[in-house]
Amino acid sequence: MQRPGAGSSAAAAQARRLRSPLVRLADLVGIQTARGRQAKQWDAGAAGEKATAERLKSLAWRSWTVLHDRALLTGRANVDYLVVSRTGVVFVVDSKRWSARYRLRVVAGRLLHGQVDVTERLRGIRHEVRSLADALGCPVISIVSMEGAPIDGGELVFDGIRIVPADRLVPALRTLGCRKAATGPHPGRLAARLFKPYRRK
Repeated sequence: MQRPGAGSSAAAAQARRLRSPLVRLADLVGIQTARGRQAKQWDAGAAGEKATAERLKSLAWRSWTVLHDRALLTGRANVDYLVVSRTGVVFVVDSKRWSARYRLRVVAGRLLHGQVDVTERLRGIRHEVRSLADALGCPVISIVSMEGAPIDGGELVFDGIRIVPADRLVPALRTLGCRKAATGPHPGRLAARLFKPYRRK
């Protein structure tokens, strides 16, 4: 497993890019700016990724493949975590850190965080799953590790994406990862070869 340090993810890099000298000065004197708010959101994402990295160490020690912050083969998108069980079940794990003040729930086919429709925030995960499945030639399961926001019913499956509390991530992976994957070469080795560490520009 690649063990990222603080600030190593694409989210942390984006937060740094947003914090120009003027934005940092505005933060120091207590002035809210759009770029400052965006930087805080990216910081929260980076903190979520770091917490997820700590949780996934237990799987790496059990001979799972755990790849952090990997670039897709086309475009500029990256995957938070690409995880493959010992039996060859492939997962995309996406870290989210949303406010604990609002509950995550499904209403009329839409995903809501409090009263805010956040359905489109999962669009990137669906793209990642399709890209990985095409490249690896096998099914890919998507899981969102949710820090902060409480989840209706304890966990949700929305549009094929499983959303679990962060402290339930590893048990969920271990349960799903026990399935027998398709025969053939273990996809972990292929994934490590195809999907290189994301290069931040």
